[in-house]
Amino acid sequence: MKYQTLIGLEIHVELLTASKIFCGCSTAFGGESNTHCCPVCLGLPGALPVLNKKVVEFAVKAGLALNCNIASVCKMDRKNYFYPDLPKAFQTSQYDMPICTNGYIEIDCGKKKKIRIKRVHIEEDAGKTMHAEDGVSLIDYNRCGVPLIEIVTQPDMTSSEEAYKFLERLKSILQYTEVSDCRMEQGSLRCDININVKSEDSSFVSNIVEVKNLNSFKAAAKAIEYEEKRHIDLLKKGENTNKETRRWDESKNKTVIMRMKENVEDYRYFPEPDLVKIEIDSDWVEKIRTSLPEMPNHKKERFIKDYGLPLYDAEILTSSKGMADFFEEVVKEFQDAKMVSNWVMTEFYRSLKESESDIENIKFCAKDFAKLLRLIKRGTISNNIGKRIFKEMYNSGKDPEIIVKEKGLMQISDVDVIKEMVLKVLEEYPESVMDYKNGKGRALGFLVGQVMKVSKGKANPQMVNKIIKKYLDT
Repeated sequence: MKYQTLIGLEIHVELLTASKIFCGCSTAFGGESNTHCCPVCLGLPGALPVLNKKVVEFAVKAGLALNCNIASVCKMDRKNYFYPDLPKAFQTSQYDMPICTNGYIEIDCGKKKKIRIKRVHIEEDAGKTMHAEDGVSLIDYNRCGVPLIEIVTQPDMTSSEEAYKFLERLKSILQYTEVSDCRMEQGSLRCDININVKSEDSSFVSNIVEVKNLNSFKAAAKAIEYEEKRHIDLLKKGENTNKETRRWDESKNKTVIMRMKENVEDYRYFPEPDLVKIEIDSDWVEKIRTSLPEMPNHKKERFIKDYGLPLYDAEILTSSKGMADFFEEVVKEFQDAKMVSNWVMTEFYRSLKESESDIENIKFCAKDFAKLLRLIKRGTISNNIGKRIFKEMYNSGKDPEIIVKEKGLMQISDVDVIKEMVLKVLEEYPESVMDYKNGKGRALGFLVGQVMKVSKGKANPQMVNKIIKKYLDT
């Protein structure tokens, strides 16, 4: 029997405001525990919240970018539950009147598909509980009151691949709008999964299970695949899943139960009496709409049209606003867009990944990157030497022309000098010469490599190849 998986996501995103949602405390990540909090964050008696207008603006901006309708009036509610890291014993959130509704994101998994967004609402974050090895639990309230938007999708995804693509696209859109940095390692973007499966004829349907707080897209995909199999295995045995909340255990590569799943009634929502209704002016919404930057999909299409890039390149480059902006800055200085794209997608991406850094922290500028590519294209340095220079630029931020001069890395294109090196190598490796003459083409690559080694990578490889072939073929 065939089964279909139904996946809905709930994504919590920290907004990039300087101060918290209901007070003036800093939202900066880190800092000494319990230093970014006040009576409002701690929910002390008599402390009254004041809504941060920037939070509403960022939520509207995100909603517009996600093709949502923006409410003209919405309100805040109390969601009641007790957790030690939320000392008020309720979370100020939105229930029946969210700020944004009925949006969508388009993804492409071989064919285009719209994933509907049910709602986007604003709420406050809770604090953080830390459990020491000696059994003592400590609480840091610095995160209490940091503004969040919660994005809730309809159960439109049917595989881990679709969920992964959706999360990638969502992250990219939020970063483009600059409402969040989406740093998952700092908890700025967290994902919950709601999943169940049903048989093809809908005669067997598993109960919905929630998997909480996934902090990487890979973990989300693995959790979906694990749950998908668990649900199907249970249905095949004539059993069903419990309505429960689980978590992903990375060390065991499986989900484990946290608690039975609450119903919405368990939260006993009611309107927040300390905050008035939020009225959103339509002219203000239009002003925010006109301030939206070019979105990734539009930018991708423009990169294909304006720069003649293949779809693959355009998708990779526009997946990050920082990378797309950097690419365009380089192309202004050096117009070979495909060469820029190749270098950005290989050497540049690899260096960022190896150093676990972001493009915002690089030490060199787009002009110097263009200068390096110009040196290669003119034949002043070889491609391989270019890679060495790029590494040094990346680590030190030095001008590539200065590196070339200081290290004497100019490409050798003097025919006589290359001939001399070729003759030396042919004399040193007579067996390889014989192999080539006996039809073993790979021997040519070996001999070219030896000449490049003798020249310390500085010989013009096209010239080396041409000259060595001339000697071997005569």
